[in-house]
Amino acid sequence: MDAELKENLMGALEQVIDPELGIDIVNIGLVYDVDLDEEGLCTVTMTLTTMGCPLAGVLTDQVRVAMSDIPEVKDTKVDLVWTPAWTKDRMSRYAKIALGIR
Repeated sequence: MDAELKENLMGALEQVIDPELGIDIVNIGLVYDVDLDEEGLCTVTMTLTTMGCPLAGVLTDQVRVAMSDIPEVKDTKVDLVWTPAWTKDRMSRYAKIALGIR
């Protein structure tokens, strides 16, 4: 997968807003990787801020919808992982400023 396509996929994921925080999942640091195979299967490896997050289903559905806007993507698999664990250090500078985190 070329860098431009990966950038497009990450850009689409920036449209997925965490309803609790009001910031997209990329800037929060929830997305660890995104990959697209030759058959058009997009695999999004991501985590959640907590294991018991009640929004897991909502966020994974929104990820699938966001990826469906990319012509090269035929199907999307969301791989929820817990290692490495999410910490606020994964957040972008933008997200930290928006949430008042130092």
